[in-house]
Amino acid sequence: MLYVGVDLHRKRSQVAVLDQAGELILSRGTATTADDLFRLFGEVGAEPMEVAFEATFGWGWFADLLADAGIPAHMAHPLATKAISSGRVKNDAVDAKTLAHLLRTNLLPEAWMAPLEVREARRLVRMRASLVRVRTRLKNQIHAVLAEHGVLPEKTDLFGPGGRRQLAALPLPEISQNRIDSNLRLIDAIASEVEAADRELVARFAADPRVRRLLPIPGVGFTTAVTIVAEVWDVSRFTTPDQLCSWAGLTPTERSSADHTRRGHISKQGSRWLRWVMVEAGCHSLRNAKLRRRYTEIAERRGRKIARVAAARWLLTLSFYALRDQGGCRAYPVAK
Repeated sequence: MLYVGVDLHRKRSQVAVLDQAGELILSRGTATTADDLFRLFGEVGAEPMEVAFEATFGWGWFADLLADAGIPAHMAHPLATKAISSGRVKNDAVDAKTLAHLLRTNLLPEAWMAPLEVREARRLVRMRASLVRVRTRLKNQIHAVLAEHGVLPEKTDLFGPGGRRQLAALPLPEISQNRIDSNLRLIDAIASEVEAADRELVARFAADPRVRRLLPIPGVGFTTAVTIVAEVWDVSRFTTPDQLCSWAGLTPTERSSADHTRRGHISKQGSRWLRWVMVEAGCHSLRNAKLRRRYTEIAERRGRKIARVAAARWLLTLSFYALRDQGGCRAYPVAK
Protein backbone atom coordinates (compact mmCIF):
# COMPACT_ATOMS: atom_id res chain seq x y z
CA MET A 1 0.00 0.00 0.00
CA LEU A 2 1.21 3.49 -0.92
CA TYR A 3 0.14 6.61 0.94
CA VAL A 4 -0.12 9.79 -1.10
CA GLY A 5 -0.34 13.31 0.28
CA VAL A 6 -1.42 16.10 -2.08
CA ASP A 7 -1.05 19.76 -1.17
CA LEU A 8 -3.72 20.91 -3.60
CA HIS A 9 -3.63 24.35 -5.23
CA ARG A 10 -5.41 25.90 -8.19
CA LYS A 11 -2.47 25.94 -10.63
CA ARG A 12 0.30 23.80 -9.18
CA SER A 13 0.20 21.13 -6.47
CA GLN A 14 2.76 19.16 -4.48
CA VAL A 15 2.60 15.35 -4.26
CA ALA A 16 4.39 13.16 -1.71
CA VAL A 17 4.28 9.35 -1.70
CA LEU A 18 5.24 7.14 1.25
CA ASP A 19 5.54 3.36 1.29
CA GLN A 20 4.28 1.01 3.99
CA ALA A 21 7.42 1.62 6.08
CA GLY A 22 7.12 5.41 5.86
CA GLU A 23 9.97 5.88 3.40
CA LEU A 24 9.58 8.80 1.01
CA ILE A 25 9.33 7.43 -2.54
CA LEU A 26 8.45 10.60 -4.40
CA SER A 27 8.09 14.30 -3.67
CA ARG A 28 7.41 16.52 -6.64
CA GLY A 29 5.38 19.47 -7.80
CA THR A 30 3.08 19.17 -10.79
CA ALA A 31 0.47 21.13 -12.68
CA THR A 32 -2.98 20.73 -11.15
CA THR A 33 -4.62 18.84 -13.99
CA ALA A 34 -6.03 15.31 -14.11
CA ASP A 35 -3.49 14.15 -16.69
CA ASP A 36 -0.45 15.50 -14.84
CA LEU A 37 -1.57 14.16 -11.47
CA PHE A 38 -2.32 10.67 -12.78
CA ARG A 39 0.95 10.65 -14.72
CA LEU A 40 2.74 11.32 -11.43
CA PHE A 41 0.74 8.62 -9.62
CA GLY A 42 1.68 6.17 -12.36
CA GLU A 43 5.41 6.72 -11.81
CA VAL A 44 5.27 4.98 -8.42
CA GLY A 45 3.97 1.73 -9.89
CA ALA A 46 0.72 -0.21 -9.87
CA GLU A 47 0.65 -0.81 -6.11
CA PRO A 48 -2.67 0.12 -4.42
CA MET A 49 -2.72 3.63 -2.99
CA GLU A 50 -4.77 5.96 -0.84
CA VAL A 51 -4.75 9.73 -1.22
CA ALA A 52 -5.06 12.45 1.41
CA PHE A 53 -5.62 16.14 0.70
CA GLU A 54 -6.78 19.15 2.70
CA ALA A 55 -10.24 20.68 2.43
CA THR A 56 -9.28 23.66 0.31
CA PHE A 57 -10.85 25.95 -2.25
CA GLY A 58 -12.13 23.92 -5.21
CA TRP A 59 -11.49 20.44 -3.81
CA GLY A 60 -14.64 18.87 -5.25
CA TRP A 61 -13.36 18.07 -8.74
CA PHE A 62 -10.30 16.30 -7.28
CA ALA A 63 -12.43 14.15 -4.98
CA ASP A 64 -14.69 13.21 -7.91
CA LEU A 65 -11.63 12.43 -10.02
CA LEU A 66 -10.26 10.02 -7.41
CA ALA A 67 -13.67 8.42 -6.92
CA ASP A 68 -14.04 7.80 -10.66
CA ALA A 69 -10.59 6.18 -10.69
CA GLY A 70 -11.46 3.96 -7.73
CA ILE A 71 -8.75 5.45 -5.50
CA PRO A 72 -9.73 5.77 -1.80
CA ALA A 73 -9.67 9.47 -0.91
CA HIS A 74 -9.42 11.16 2.49
CA MET A 75 -10.04 14.86 3.01
CA ALA A 76 -8.22 16.34 5.99
CA HIS A 77 -9.77 18.97 8.24
CA PRO A 78 -7.49 21.99 7.67
CA LEU A 79 -7.62 23.40 11.20
CA ALA A 80 -6.88 20.08 12.89
CA THR A 81 -4.14 19.25 10.39
CA LYS A 82 -2.36 22.54 10.97
CA ALA A 83 -2.51 21.97 14.72
CA ILE A 84 -0.74 18.63 14.28
CA SER A 85 1.78 19.62 11.62
CA SER A 86 2.81 23.08 12.85
CA GLY A 87 6.56 23.46 12.83
CA ARG A 88 9.38 25.86 12.10
CA VAL A 89 9.66 24.64 8.50
CA LYS A 90 6.42 24.79 6.55
CA ASN A 91 6.14 24.61 2.78
CA ASP A 92 4.20 22.66 0.18
CA ALA A 93 6.59 19.71 0.26
CA VAL A 94 6.40 19.44 4.04
CA ASP A 95 2.60 19.75 3.97
CA ALA A 96 2.20 17.01 1.36
CA LYS A 97 4.55 14.67 3.22
CA THR A 98 2.76 15.38 6.52
CA LEU A 99 -0.59 14.49 4.96
CA ALA A 100 0.82 11.21 3.65
CA HIS A 101 2.38 10.43 7.04
CA LEU A 102 -0.84 11.16 8.94
CA LEU A 103 -2.74 8.93 6.51
CA ARG A 104 -0.23 6.09 6.90
CA THR A 105 -0.35 6.22 10.71
CA ASN A 106 -4.16 6.52 10.77
CA LEU A 107 -3.91 9.93 12.51
CA LEU A 108 -5.46 12.01 9.75
CA PRO A 109 -8.29 14.26 11.08
CA GLU A 110 -10.85 13.67 8.35
CA ALA A 111 -13.62 15.96 7.19
CA TRP A 112 -16.80 14.79 5.48
CA MET A 113 -16.53 14.84 1.69
CA ALA A 114 -19.91 16.03 0.49
CA PRO A 115 -20.90 14.24 -2.73
CA LEU A 116 -21.66 16.16 -5.91
CA GLU A 117 -25.43 16.23 -5.25
CA VAL A 118 -24.86 17.95 -1.90
CA ARG A 119 -22.34 20.41 -3.30
CA GLU A 120 -24.77 21.39 -6.05
CA ALA A 121 -27.60 21.91 -3.55
CA ARG A 122 -25.34 24.05 -1.38
CA ARG A 123 -24.23 26.03 -4.41
CA LEU A 124 -27.83 26.87 -5.23
CA VAL A 125 -28.86 28.06 -1.76
CA ARG A 126 -25.59 29.95 -1.24
CA MET A 127 -25.91 31.65 -4.62
CA ARG A 128 -29.42 32.79 -3.73
CA ALA A 129 -28.27 34.12 -0.36
CA SER A 130 -25.38 35.97 -2.01
CA LEU A 131 -27.71 37.58 -4.55
CA VAL A 132 -30.03 38.77 -1.77
CA ARG A 133 -27.05 40.29 0.05
CA VAL A 134 -25.95 42.15 -3.09
CA ARG A 135 -29.51 43.43 -3.57
CA THR A 136 -29.57 44.66 0.02
CA ARG A 137 -26.30 46.55 -0.49
CA LEU A 138 -27.75 48.23 -3.58
CA LYS A 139 -30.84 49.28 -1.63
CA ASN A 140 -28.64 50.66 1.13
CA GLN A 141 -26.77 52.76 -1.45
CA ILE A 142 -30.05 54.36 -2.50
CA HIS A 143 -30.92 55.13 1.12
CA ALA A 144 -27.44 56.66 1.52
CA VAL A 145 -27.99 58.96 -1.48
CA LEU A 146 -31.33 60.10 -0.05
CA ALA A 147 -29.77 60.71 3.36
CA GLU A 148 -27.05 62.89 1.82
CA HIS A 149 -29.76 65.10 0.31
CA GLY A 150 -31.85 65.16 3.49
CA VAL A 151 -34.72 63.21 1.93
CA LEU A 152 -36.85 61.18 4.34
CA PRO A 153 -38.85 58.56 2.40
CA GLU A 154 -42.61 58.71 2.86
CA LYS A 155 -43.16 55.08 1.88
CA THR A 156 -42.22 52.17 4.13
CA ASP A 157 -41.37 50.07 1.07
CA LEU A 158 -39.24 52.40 -0.99
CA PHE A 159 -38.84 49.79 -3.73
CA GLY A 160 -42.50 49.00 -4.31
CA PRO A 161 -44.66 50.84 -6.89
CA GLY A 162 -45.43 53.78 -4.58
CA GLY A 163 -41.85 54.12 -3.39
CA ARG A 164 -40.51 54.09 -6.94
CA ARG A 165 -42.91 56.84 -7.98
CA GLN A 166 -41.58 58.88 -5.08
CA LEU A 167 -37.98 58.24 -6.14
CA ALA A 168 -38.75 59.29 -9.72
CA ALA A 169 -40.38 62.55 -8.56
CA LEU A 170 -37.51 63.69 -6.32
CA PRO A 171 -35.71 66.87 -7.47
CA LEU A 172 -32.21 65.44 -7.12
CA PRO A 173 -29.02 66.50 -8.91
CA GLU A 174 -28.35 64.66 -12.16
CA ILE A 175 -25.55 62.41 -10.91
CA SER A 176 -27.44 61.38 -7.77
CA GLN A 177 -30.57 60.62 -9.79
CA ASN A 178 -28.54 58.58 -12.27
CA ARG A 179 -27.00 56.57 -9.43
CA ILE A 180 -30.45 55.79 -8.03
CA ASP A 181 -31.74 54.74 -11.46
CA SER A 182 -28.67 52.54 -12.01
CA ASN A 183 -29.13 50.82 -8.65
CA LEU A 184 -32.83 50.26 -9.38
CA ARG A 185 -32.00 48.56 -12.67
CA LEU A 186 -29.51 46.29 -10.93
CA ILE A 187 -32.03 45.54 -8.17
CA ASP A 188 -34.59 44.48 -10.79
CA ALA A 189 -32.06 42.27 -12.57
CA ILE A 190 -31.05 40.57 -9.33
CA ALA A 191 -34.70 40.14 -8.34
CA SER A 192 -35.34 38.10 -11.49
CA GLU A 193 -32.35 35.88 -10.70
CA VAL A 194 -33.57 35.38 -7.13
CA GLU A 195 -36.99 34.39 -8.46
CA ALA A 196 -35.37 31.88 -10.82
CA ALA A 197 -33.38 30.42 -7.91
CA ASP A 198 -36.57 30.18 -5.85
CA ARG A 199 -38.31 28.26 -8.62
CA GLU A 200 -35.41 25.84 -8.83
CA LEU A 201 -35.43 25.36 -5.05
CA VAL A 202 -39.15 24.58 -5.13
CA ALA A 203 -38.66 22.11 -7.98
CA ARG A 204 -35.86 20.32 -6.14
CA PHE A 205 -37.02 20.41 -2.53
CA ALA A 206 -40.80 20.91 -2.35
CA ALA A 207 -41.33 17.15 -2.02
CA ASP A 208 -38.36 16.53 0.28
CA PRO A 209 -39.67 15.02 3.57
CA ARG A 210 -36.86 16.67 5.52
CA VAL A 211 -38.09 20.10 4.49
CA ARG A 212 -41.66 19.18 5.45
CA ARG A 213 -40.49 18.14 8.94
CA LEU A 214 -38.61 21.40 9.45
CA LEU A 215 -41.40 23.78 8.45
CA PRO A 216 -43.48 23.51 11.69
CA ILE A 217 -40.54 24.89 13.73
CA PRO A 218 -41.08 28.60 14.58
CA GLY A 219 -39.00 30.93 12.45
CA VAL A 220 -38.26 28.29 9.80
CA GLY A 221 -39.69 29.07 6.38
CA PHE A 222 -39.15 27.22 3.13
CA THR A 223 -35.87 28.93 2.20
CA THR A 224 -34.48 28.45 5.71
CA ALA A 225 -35.51 24.79 5.71
CA VAL A 226 -33.88 24.19 2.34
CA THR A 227 -30.67 25.85 3.53
CA ILE A 228 -30.60 23.62 6.63
CA VAL A 229 -31.12 20.51 4.51
CA ALA A 230 -28.46 21.50 1.98
CA GLU A 231 -25.85 22.34 4.62
CA VAL A 232 -26.49 19.37 6.95
CA TRP A 233 -27.83 16.84 4.42
CA ASP A 234 -27.05 13.63 6.34
CA VAL A 235 -27.90 14.31 9.98
CA SER A 236 -26.71 10.83 10.98
CA ARG A 237 -23.18 12.27 10.80
CA PHE A 238 -23.99 13.80 14.20
CA THR A 239 -24.95 11.71 17.20
CA THR A 240 -26.25 14.60 19.33
CA PRO A 241 -27.65 18.08 18.65
CA ASP A 242 -24.65 19.53 20.49
CA GLN A 243 -22.37 18.08 17.81
CA LEU A 244 -24.46 19.71 15.10
CA CYS A 245 -24.41 23.05 16.92
CA SER A 246 -20.64 22.75 17.31
CA TRP A 247 -20.28 22.03 13.57
CA ALA A 248 -22.28 25.19 12.88
CA GLY A 249 -19.97 27.21 15.14
CA LEU A 250 -22.74 28.07 17.63
CA THR A 251 -21.04 26.62 20.72
CA PRO A 252 -18.59 28.56 22.91
CA THR A 253 -14.87 27.94 22.91
CA GLU A 254 -13.47 26.37 26.06
CA ARG A 255 -10.14 26.50 27.87
CA SER A 256 -9.91 23.97 30.71
CA SER A 257 -7.07 23.11 33.07
CA ALA A 258 -7.51 21.09 36.27
CA ASP A 259 -10.51 22.59 38.07
CA HIS A 260 -10.56 25.79 36.03
CA THR A 261 -12.83 26.14 33.02
CA ARG A 262 -13.13 29.28 30.93
CA ARG A 263 -15.67 29.58 28.14
CA GLY A 264 -15.38 32.28 25.52
CA HIS A 265 -17.33 33.45 22.50
CA ILE A 266 -18.83 31.03 20.00
CA SER A 267 -16.20 29.33 17.85
CA LYS A 268 -17.61 30.42 14.45
CA GLN A 269 -15.91 27.35 13.00
CA GLY A 270 -17.89 25.23 10.60
CA SER A 271 -20.66 26.11 8.18
CA ARG A 272 -21.00 29.90 8.26
CA TRP A 273 -24.05 29.63 6.00
CA LEU A 274 -25.87 27.39 8.48
CA ARG A 275 -24.85 29.63 11.37
CA TRP A 276 -26.10 32.72 9.55
CA VAL A 277 -29.45 31.25 8.56
CA MET A 278 -30.09 29.94 12.10
CA VAL A 279 -29.43 33.38 13.62
CA GLU A 280 -31.84 34.89 11.08
CA ALA A 281 -34.45 32.23 11.87
CA GLY A 282 -33.92 32.82 15.59
CA CYS A 283 -34.96 36.45 15.18
CA HIS A 284 -38.14 35.43 13.32
CA SER A 285 -38.93 32.73 15.90
CA LEU A 286 -39.57 35.37 18.57
CA ARG A 287 -43.14 35.65 17.27
CA ASN A 288 -43.67 32.41 19.17
CA ALA A 289 -44.64 33.27 22.76
CA LYS A 290 -42.72 30.42 24.39
CA LEU A 291 -39.48 31.13 22.56
CA ARG A 292 -39.89 34.87 23.11
CA ARG A 293 -40.08 34.34 26.89
CA ARG A 294 -36.87 32.29 26.83
CA TYR A 295 -35.19 34.92 24.70
CA THR A 296 -36.28 37.74 27.05
CA GLU A 297 -34.97 35.91 30.13
CA ILE A 298 -31.53 35.47 28.59
CA ALA A 299 -31.46 38.98 27.11
CA GLU A 300 -32.12 40.53 30.53
CA ARG A 301 -29.27 38.55 32.10
CA ARG A 302 -26.69 38.34 29.30
CA GLY A 303 -27.68 40.83 26.63
CA ARG A 304 -29.47 40.63 23.31
CA LYS A 305 -26.52 39.38 21.25
CA ILE A 306 -26.05 36.31 23.42
CA ALA A 307 -29.83 35.79 23.46
CA ARG A 308 -29.92 35.78 19.65
CA VAL A 309 -27.20 33.15 19.49
CA ALA A 310 -29.06 31.10 22.10
CA ALA A 311 -32.23 31.29 20.00
CA ALA A 312 -30.30 30.10 16.95
CA ARG A 313 -28.98 27.15 18.92
CA TRP A 314 -32.47 26.23 20.18
CA LEU A 315 -33.77 26.16 16.62
CA LEU A 316 -30.83 24.10 15.38
CA THR A 317 -31.42 21.63 18.21
CA LEU A 318 -35.07 21.35 17.16
CA SER A 319 -33.92 20.98 13.55
CA PHE A 320 -31.65 18.09 14.54
CA TYR A 321 -34.59 16.09 15.89
CA ALA A 322 -36.79 17.10 12.94
CA LEU A 323 -34.19 15.78 10.51
CA ARG A 324 -33.55 12.63 12.52
CA ASP A 325 -37.10 11.53 13.35
CA GLN A 326 -39.69 10.65 10.74
CA GLY A 327 -42.45 12.48 12.63
CA GLY A 328 -40.41 15.63 13.15
CA CYS A 329 -39.39 17.05 16.52
CA ARG A 330 -41.82 16.33 19.36
CA ALA A 331 -42.23 20.00 20.29
CA TYR A 332 -43.37 20.94 16.77
CA PRO A 333 -44.40 17.76 14.95
CA VAL A 334 -45.50 17.46 11.37
CA ALA A 335 -49.24 17.98 10.92
CA LYS A 336 -51.01 14.78 9.93
